[in-house]
Amino acid sequence: MTARLLVYTRTADYRHDSIPAAVAAVRALEGFAVDHTEEPAALEAPLDGYAAVVFLSTSGEVLTPAGRERLAGYVEAGGGFAGVHAAACTEDDWPYYGELLGARFARHPEYQPGRAVVEDHEHPATRPLPPVWSLTDEWYDFRSNPRERVRVLAVADESSYEGGGMGADHPLVWCRDQGRGRVFYTALGHAADAYRDPRFLAHLRGGLRWAAGVER
Repeated sequence: MTARLLVYTRTADYRHDSIPAAVAAVRALEGFAVDHTEEPAALEAPLDGYAAVVFLSTSGEVLTPAGRERLAGYVEAGGGFAGVHAAACTEDDWPYYGELLGARFARHPEYQPGRAVVEDHEHPATRPLPPVWSLTDEWYDFRSNPRERVRVLAVADESSYEGGGMGADHPLVWCRDQGRGRVFYTALGHAADAYRDPRFLAHLRGGLRWAAGVER
């Protein structure tokens, strides 16, 4: 089954150099047809033809009022939404978006090696991963711990890197339901190297398949 994704990479704040590599990697993932855009008007049009909308390292205010209304209606009616990395640095002026995603970005330490600990091995995004996953990334802190609002899939081990600010319970990857829709978020995926890493790509593919409703 092929699921059509709308991949949105508009940035109105910091822009990740990894975006071209990330888009190419999503296009190459098996089982997806991908439309990529940075035009806000694309989110104002009907989204019913998409299995999921993906905010891929978006930043700042990237939607028009009409786009906000369209995206919220799409998810509430059963559409899928996935956020990758800087999607948590997006739409600060729209309260619904913070609820949708589950948490908002606060800060990060330097890009460095660390460990992610898988908490839920049953989800398609974490099923391909080892119990403890060593990788190099930006280890995002969030303004609040989303655990009470989401299904946590993996956490950051703050003892494995310098500068973590959330403590022993540091969700990093999660999913949740919103209305009749499905939401997946991974804080990983800062650098272009991630999008050449088979393990990260398996993680991302599983999350997108879940958001798209292909695999539950």
